[in-house]
Amino acid sequence: MSMNLMKLQEVIRLTDETRQTTNTMRQGVCGSMHINQLAVIGAGQMGSGIAQVMAQEGKEVFIHDIKEAYILNGIGRIEKNLTRDVVKGRKTEAEKEAILSRIHPVTDLQDVREVEFVIEAATENPEIKRNIFKQLDQLMERETILATNTSSISITKIAAATSRPDKVIGMHFFNPVPIMRLVEVIRGMATDDQTEQTVKDLAEEVNKVPVAIRDFPGFAANRILIPMINEAIYCVYEGVSSPESIDQVMKLGANQPMGPLALADLIGLDTCLSIMEVLYEGYGDSKYRPCPLLKKYVEANWLGRKTGRGFYIYE
Repeated sequence: MSMNLMKLQEVIRLTDETRQTTNTMRQGVCGSMHINQLAVIGAGQMGSGIAQVMAQEGKEVFIHDIKEAYILNGIGRIEKNLTRDVVKGRKTEAEKEAILSRIHPVTDLQDVREVEFVIEAATENPEIKRNIFKQLDQLMERETILATNTSSISITKIAAATSRPDKVIGMHFFNPVPIMRLVEVIRGMATDDQTEQTVKDLAEEVNKVPVAIRDFPGFAANRILIPMINEAIYCVYEGVSSPESIDQVMKLGANQPMGPLALADLIGLDTCLSIMEVLYEGYGDSKYRPCPLLKKYVEANWLGRKTGRGFYIYE
């Protein structure tokens, strides 16, 4: 899919008159901004999911990644999700095409410099995220909010890479994004009230439930969830039982819809390891030590569903 530069410029461009009207309309409760267009940085599983839910609610979405092939994969994933909705009668073909028409692929960050809001959904690596935020800070207007979908990394640390820490915030969606309703909203040390309210309003507008969480390693959900997954991996590592049996125990005994090892494969074992390392480093507590088996699987590139093999084998 080749980028249509003229179409991009037409969508992005705001005349002075339109920009003045938009800025007036942006101000809402607690000075929050109404977001009409945004950029998603990262076209992987999370980024494409975020782009989909935003476009479904009428937002113009620019989805960026470092390679066009990555973007095409992400848009292909969105189209597959929407096609499934059409087949099941949840959407019409016309609705599907309208949603896809609001998603615009870009490989140059310059093409998103005038958007009102950015959500970064890149690899769960502190240095990669900080570098992205440095670039965005230099490109975007001062009032543009820079949100990160990090699942565990300090918002304060990411914000410190910019000249606008008051406009940096965590907006943590959960996988699969079109289905899961929770969004953790995490303020950094300097995040202002308007930024938090804007994120909460945006989350509600796309039918999510925002929950305010303090900026601690792993936040809340993953501080509880990922150590449980790590412990399940220890059970396999120590020979307590097989992955299938461990998952069956938790599904039947704890009423979980999906066993922890199948869930780890869905999340991505590399992401699970990254979160455990953040927890271990952040709290300095041995209870957060990543299981050696988890490390071995990641070294083998057995990352779960996205590579075809994890604790289970996928076609």
